Amino acid sequence: MDYSKVAADVIKAVGKDNLVAGAHCATRLRLVLKDDSKVDQAALDNSSDIKGTFKMDGQYQVIIGAGDVNHVYAELIKQAGLKEVSTEEVKQIAAKGTKTNPIMAFVKILSEIFVPIIPALVAGGLLMAVNNIFKSPDLFGPKSLVEQFPQVSGISQMLTVLSDAPFIYMPVLLGISTAKRFGGNQYLGAALGLMMCSQELQEVVAKAAGFSLDWNFFGWTLEAHQYTSQVIPAIIAVWVMCVVEKWFHKHLHSAVDFTFTPLFTMIITGFLTFALIGPVFGQVSDWVATGLVWLYDTLGFIGMGIFGAFYTPIVVTGLHQSFPAFETILLNSWKDGQGSGDFIFVVASMANMAQAAAAFAVFALTKNSKTKGLSSSAGVSALLGITEPAVFGVNLKYRFPFFCALVGSAISAAIAGLFKVIAVSLGSAGILGLISIQAKSIPFYLIAEVISFVIAFSITYYYGKTKAADVFAAEAAVAEAEAETESAPETTEIQATAPVVKAETITVPIDGQAVDLASVSDPVFSSGAMGQGIAIKPSGNTVVAPVDGIVQIAFETGHAYGLKSDNGAEVLIHIGIDTVSMDGKGFDQKVKANQKVKKGDVLGTFDSAAITDAGLDDTTMVIVTNTADYSQVTPLASGTVASGADLIEVK
Repeated sequence: MDYSKVAADVIKAVGKDNLVAGAHCATRLRLVLKDDSKVDQAALDNSSDIKGTFKMDGQYQVIIGAGDVNHVYAELIKQAGLKEVSTEEVKQIAAKGTKTNPIMAFVKILSEIFVPIIPALVAGGLLMAVNNIFKSPDLFGPKSLVEQFPQVSGISQMLTVLSDAPFIYMPVLLGISTAKRFGGNQYLGAALGLMMCSQELQEVVAKAAGFSLDWNFFGWTLEAHQYTSQVIPAIIAVWVMCVVEKWFHKHLHSAVDFTFTPLFTMIITGFLTFALIGPVFGQVSDWVATGLVWLYDTLGFIGMGIFGAFYTPIVVTGLHQSFPAFETILLNSWKDGQGSGDFIFVVASMANMAQAAAAFAVFALTKNSKTKGLSSSAGVSALLGITEPAVFGVNLKYRFPFFCALVGSAISAAIAGLFKVIAVSLGSAGILGLISIQAKSIPFYLIAEVISFVIAFSITYYYGKTKAADVFAAEAAVAEAEAETESAPETTEIQATAPVVKAETITVPIDGQAVDLASVSDPVFSSGAMGQGIAIKPSGNTVVAPVDGIVQIAFETGHAYGLKSDNGAEVLIHIGIDTVSMDGKGFDQKVKANQKVKKGDVLGTFDSAAITDAGLDDTTMVIVTNTADYSQVTPLASGTVASGADLIEVK
């Protein structure tokens, strides 16, 4: 790579006078611009050395790649005449130019609370969906399977217990997550959640039969209520708990603090929860549920169509991360066929199907092998409910596929609304989502899904063949030129510089839970722009070498390592998302660049709590950055993984 030329191309595309500040992390340039609309996006998209661009948190980010980005940055600073600054300084500069939006700030808090507990909710939701197969009438006849075959009732009862637990004890999950978000003790948060779900309080449901639970405080009677399955009261209660706990930590010291802070915190917060927070915000929760149901009943299929048109743009902004809070409220209002059910899930499924169809249309239109590979894998991912690779990696790149998909999403969502299609549990918002749908609505759900796919694919393909034909024709010309170059006789120089790689297995660098790379919230990694690989939600804090080889890159911040194996694999280990902004706090690097390592050698350690306290995600990416040198890069692991186990196979 010609670093000077790439830097010059970036400066020319964004405008030298348009540049305010710039920094870099392990993979990309992070630029603050005066006016993003002045960027020559086509020039950046057509550069073979630039892997992609996107806008986030007021920064225009240009993906260069590990090992190259620092050199390009050095040239960019020199040529643009900018002062070298850290990523944290860039973030502050970008924040000054961005007005604080209270709604976005609130949504960000909700997402940070709910994202960690989504796996538990999805697990419970899918178990609930499986149980629907046993309990739903009109699925295998007028009567349910349990009614037709009583011998399977035990399976259904067990599934009921398993699926209900995350929702009944929702305040416990929220107690842990909310306390973590606001810097409180997570175990105190869990304890407060358990108090709100107390068995004695659950007996309040017998009030209709004449039972009432009243607490007498020196002549003042407090009527107790249950808060199982509640969302808003639990979040507010634990937030108050964190405020109280921090106050006592500040004013009490040593052994007194250790002994009495938990006691005073729970007494004060517990009383406030049952006397004020629970009753007030329980009513607020009821109003939210009633309002959502009213909107659904009033606007009907027209409202569903409008929601379908705007759902994916909402995903782009990140606002959708707050939806699980409202979906949980809707599901809690669904009892024995009564209530609105979860219509948000249905709209999400239609939108995801449409974006998948648009990505597949791009696959059919393009002759660029890189775009074909990305669009096909992104399309499959979107079919299964993960749309970030399709949206950020493909559809927004060409723009028109994104908007064509919105048409399919809007029409199919309106059709689903017309036939009152609703979900009765959480699940995967895609083709697998049918098991989460009310039994009698499944045929209409499938019809709407097909309509979404057909419309989005057809419009995207037609537009691409007519209005945007020149775009793909240019790609075809480039592909043809590349093919001619590849088919030309190899010279001695080409043979000398061609990469030599061998098949090998890359092992797990850190203990944790393996997750699909496409599910990562950072589009640079989820889109595959940096290469194929896998992500790990760490349970340990020690990073070890996954290959025998050499440390090519050891960032001073300790948040990322680049290694080249003896067999030629180039592996990037990136600890957390946007953790470069921590400037090394919480990270301890044990190796240096050009150091030889063996599998299992310690590269460094980190503090997950410090990452969480900084409001960041500690998900760790393991990427094969020279993916193009291999015919196959195959993830081998899933679920719980331990250091040293097989993780990725390359050949």
